[in-house]
Order: sequence, then structure tokens, then C-alpha cells
Amino acid sequence: MVRGGRWVVLCAAAVLMVAGCGQRAAEHEPDFASAEELPERLGADGVTITVGDPEAPVKVHLYEDPRCPYCEQFETTGGGPQLREAMLDRWARAEYTLASFLDDRVGGTGSKKAVNALRAALEEGKFVEYHEVLYDNQPEESVDGYTDAHLLRLADQVEGLRSPEFDAAVRSMKYRAFVTASEKAYEKAGGAEEPEGPGTPTAVINDKRIPLKYNALLLESDTFAELLQNIYDRPGEWEDWEDTTA
Repeated sequence: MVRGGRWVVLCAAAVLMVAGCGQRAAEHEPDFASAEELPERLGADGVTITVGDPEAPVKVHLYEDPRCPYCEQFETTGGGPQLREAMLDRWARAEYTLASFLDDRVGGTGSKKAVNALRAALEEGKFVEYHEVLYDNQPEESVDGYTDAHLLRLADQVEGLRSPEFDAAVRSMKYRAFVTASEKAYEKAGGAEEPEGPGTPTAVINDKRIPLKYNALLLESDTFAELLQNIYDRPGEWEDWEDTTA
């Protein structure tokens, strides 16, 4: 879960950014016209879902649980829309590790069902659109509202997603093995210090994790956009940066 407040965001901005330098000139193919055009695929590890131009220089790896209200905040009003714009402009790409730990902590099966449905949407080339729809219509965390019926109703909002194959995959939990493997990958990402996983949302940008105490910047749209832009403009400074404020 995200901790901290506005002072954390300001502290993070002061520590991570330096003044000056304009935007780096982009050298890439024409931008994607819409989110529907973004490439999406399953990574070689069988659990990471990757979205965007594979050659984009800024890679944002996100750890999310579909029931997590902070993930919903990130995806709808926080840094998520800014990340999508950067992906459309081809200078950022996203990777998703989908957790389902909230089912065990809060009760129910909604996270697992949603992760299974997202994997089914990926099979149809509709992960990006369905991922957005799920967060735009996220039930209350305590309600366990991601039922089969609700997930299928939401799929109606994504043109071309509903089919006998997709519906059967949702109802039968076809990708149960993926759900389990993805949760294990999430837990492994926490390492020895966080054996239950790093919390959601967590962002690792170009293989460097945003420290937990700065995680609030994920929910600040403009600050997250500034962070991404600075990493794009000055990647070496991000790679070399060490948090000395602990």
C-alpha cells in the first residue's frame, strides 16, 4: 500500500530532479494513435505482461493487484494516464506483474478472477483496453465485486473482446496457473525484506525501484510525469542515483 503525503512527493522531486536541460529530442517511429494500437504480449518468463514499443528507452515495471484502491488511483488519476501518454509517444513502455494477495487478506476471489480475465483479454489482444476498463469500474475493495458476471459485463465495453472463447476462459478460470505464477513472481519481487511482496502499486523504472517512502509520487500525476521525463532526458543520473536521505 502507498504511504506518505505531499511532503514526500516534494522531497522526492527535490532529491531525484536537477534543474535545467530541455527535453531530449525524440528519434522514433510515428506515435501510436490510440491505446488500442499499443503492442502487448506475454514476456518470456510467462508472467510479465509487456505493453508498448519494445525499443522504448524508459521501462516502467508495475506491480498491481486489481482490487487495490491505490492501484485504481494510480491508473485513473495518478501517474497511469501520464505513463500511457509516454507509451503512445513511444518513449516509454510498461510491464505488469499482477498480484492477487488481497483475496487472502480481505477475503473472496475477485483478484484472482480479475487477473485471469486480464490474461484472457491479452490472448485476444485486448489487455490494454480491458485493464483500463477494470480500474475505471473497480468495486470497493471489501466487496469482492469482480465476479464472473461483472467481469463479463465490463468486457462488453471493449469492442471485440466478448466471444465464446473469452467468456469460457473467464468462467472456467482457464488461466489459473498464470494467476498462481504471477502471484509468486510478485512475492519474489519483495526479496528477503518483503517476503509477501513489495506492496501495490510498486514501480521499478529502468530496473531501479522507487523507494517506498517516495511511493506517493505514483499518485501525483504531474510529479510522476516530471519524473518520467527527467529519466528520459537524463537516464544516467537516474541509474547512478542513490537515496541518501534514509
